Amino acid sequence: MILEIITVGALEVNCYVIASAPGAEALIIDPGDQAHKIKKVLAEHNLKPVAVINTHGHVDHIGCDDKFGVPVFIHKLDAVLLEDSDLNLSSFLNMPFTVHSDIRMVDETDIIELAGLSLKVIHIPGHTPGGVALLLMNQGDGILFSGDSLFYRSIGRTDFRGGDNQLLVKSIKEKLFSLPDNTIVYPGHGPATTIGEEKKENPYI
Repeated sequence: MILEIITVGALEVNCYVIASAPGAEALIIDPGDQAHKIKKVLAEHNLKPVAVINTHGHVDHIGCDDKFGVPVFIHKLDAVLLEDSDLNLSSFLNMPFTVHSDIRMVDETDIIELAGLSLKVIHIPGHTPGGVALLLMNQGDGILFSGDSLFYRSIGRTDFRGGDNQLLVKSIKEKLFSLPDNTIVYPGHGPATTIGEEKKENPYI
């Protein structure tokens, strides 16, 4: 399997490109900026993107959604953020932006099956109403893309519109900390970690 981490944009978002093998179809998680860097990785592995998946709808994670000519998957509660520059915070940065791609809405426990990969949608509200984590079900050891919910020794901000710290912590405890301790967590920003480490060391939980 191919799993490439591409740090993009001024806020250093982790964009993930995943594929079953070189020359295969690929999924792109959170292409927030610098499409040329993402396309370079696709070309290096001869990958064909078939979908973008957004863990949530803030501009630093969605800024290049339209650059690949593929459908965009997002939780149904965050779909409105793709179409509203105030809600996705791009207006706040004086760079109003909306997504014009084919938007496909997902919900809790949906499984996105594309490119020979299976990603289970886990709804983790709190950073945004429709924030999700994505559990890759193809690997023996679990791999979780946690978006801006759970970070290395931290959690997502909840002071934006629609944020809820109590709900975020509750969702992490109930839905993410129930996963095996050896589950690798690839967050929306910063270094990777594991569920076991964060259960023991995360000061916000």
